[in-house]
Amino acid sequence: MKLIAITTPDFRQGEDLAICRLIDCGWHRVHIRKPEATREQLAELIEKLPEKYRPNISLHDHFDLAVSYGLGGVHLNCRNTLPPDEWNGLISRSCHSIEELGNCSDLDYLTLSPIFDSISKPGYKSRFSPETLKSKHLKNVYALGGVTFSRLHELEGLGFEGAAMLSEAWKPRMETLQYITHTDAGVEKVLRGGCRWVQLRMKDASDDEFTETAMRILPICRKYNATFILDDRVHLVNKTVADGVHLGKKDMPLRDARKRLGPEKIIGATANTEEDIHLVYEAGADYIGLGPFRFTTTKKGLSPILGIEGYRRIMEYCRSHDITIPVAAIGGILLEDLPALRQTGVDGIAVSGLLLNSEDKEFTTKEIIRLWKN
Repeated sequence: MKLIAITTPDFRQGEDLAICRLIDCGWHRVHIRKPEATREQLAELIEKLPEKYRPNISLHDHFDLAVSYGLGGVHLNCRNTLPPDEWNGLISRSCHSIEELGNCSDLDYLTLSPIFDSISKPGYKSRFSPETLKSKHLKNVYALGGVTFSRLHELEGLGFEGAAMLSEAWKPRMETLQYITHTDAGVEKVLRGGCRWVQLRMKDASDDEFTETAMRILPICRKYNATFILDDRVHLVNKTVADGVHLGKKDMPLRDARKRLGPEKIIGATANTEEDIHLVYEAGADYIGLGPFRFTTTKKGLSPILGIEGYRRIMEYCRSHDITIPVAAIGGILLEDLPALRQTGVDGIAVSGLLLNSEDKEFTTKEIIRLWKN
């Protein structure tokens, strides 16, 4: 399916780089939608975008900027109902009913919302049934509202051309390899080896010690464009400018963490059973750390060991219950375990001791990635 990313209403540090990265990764378009922004603020953002990316950009306001900067599209809405004079680029429009779709069939494409209950607008509920949508011609129509990667298959089955995402688009996707560390030592070597996801886990440290370590790791992660996650400490996520948090089974409830952090932060959750998987999926986790694979000395109070058969059983449960949230295996994983683990259907692995105890962290990281890909 074709994917459209819609910017958040506020301006964010590094937003221009994030826009370019999405287009480089194959996203169909990026819509710049910032209703409260001034013309000058929008111009400042657009000027940071290299010209080669501008044909893939659509603007929601101040259409004269789309002409001035050679953008590829304008998006009509209640604030701007007409395109610029003599406009030759793409024209799209927001629709909120089946009737509106029929009245706008001459435009290049349309968004229809809310298809699902909105993630970013509490109380903005879905108003379309699958039966109604299946009976309609949805070519050039993009589903909007509550769309996540795990629901793309539903939208494809309904006949949508593609999907538009707001908060979900700007979250880093779960990487194949997650590195869990209690120290900043060696982090750069792991990232140099190709890892792009670091989780800081310091259960017995004070908040001050944790923050000091996090602030040393953060710039290293940013240098390599890697995701940086905190373990447990929801209250430090914004302070350290981390990308999100991982919650254990005894940590803050996921729904409470989501209320505090909002829809744009990543929230992962630990699971050990099919019931755990179902609960955190329903609560809106972005990914699951499933384990432990085997006994490990890096974590106290282990849940029952899963082993290969446990992963096979639980991943089959996910498939049969249409749970497509990314799952990372965790707990005592060694290099020789990777081929069998990959065959279970998990999306990746999270390791701690394997890299912390390695004398050549860069080489070991490359070997983990090589074995997983092969």
